[in-house]
Amino acid sequence: MNAPVTSTEDLIYSVEDGIARLTFNRPQARNALTFAMYEQMAAICETINNDRSIKAMILTGAGDKAFASGTDISQFRAFKTAQDALDYEARIDRVLGALEACRVPTIAAIAGACTGGGAGIAACCDIRIGTEATRMGFPIARTLGNCLSMSNISRLVSLVGPARTKDLIFKARLVEAPEALALGLLNEVVPDVATLQRRADETARLVASHAPITLELTKEAVRRIRRTLSRDEGEDLILRAYMSEDFREGMDAFLNKRSPNWKGK
Repeated sequence: MNAPVTSTEDLIYSVEDGIARLTFNRPQARNALTFAMYEQMAAICETINNDRSIKAMILTGAGDKAFASGTDISQFRAFKTAQDALDYEARIDRVLGALEACRVPTIAAIAGACTGGGAGIAACCDIRIGTEATRMGFPIARTLGNCLSMSNISRLVSLVGPARTKDLIFKARLVEAPEALALGLLNEVVPDVATLQRRADETARLVASHAPITLELTKEAVRRIRRTLSRDEGEDLILRAYMSEDFREGMDAFLNKRSPNWKGK
């Protein structure tokens, strides 16, 4: 059944059979994001966190030219003070942090260019699938001359390492799909956009069929490790998993050679 949708002209959101789909819908602007789109994305993550019927989310861009090209540069025209810059980065950190912490697996289906803030969004996703025409990068050293926030740098370093992070940003280059796959910026490359959307759907339905607590706690554990927290601080995750109804259901299903019925409880 289709769930109620919350959409705007620039950002389309829908849910079908437990799979949420978020589409950046400004192909005329290479799907550049406005501040309103960022805020809507954060609100969608909150909605998903509160709706246990949603099992996975796909993020994609309209058309075949771009996933997202970052923040619409026109949004910066109102900047007048240092506080404007600080407030902007605080907003981006808050929104991308909400996406990274969203409890369900997130899959970025990346067609065409994925640059700047768009690449930052992709880096927050759990799985990134591209096409042979996908190009990714943070070309800020030859565009705006700004910098990535500490959290964005941290995510990029965790994906490709410090040396490659500096290589990507210093050279302001867009990485072609084969290299992006080798670096870990992409998990998978498919031939074209039609195959991309089909593969994203298949992947979303696969992960949606698995134990939701396992996926949710693995996401949180990886996020905590990236922040170099101690092992002791993960004990609550262990307890939640092993004390859950799903763990008992999983044991029973395994022992009786049947498919488990996950409840997320």
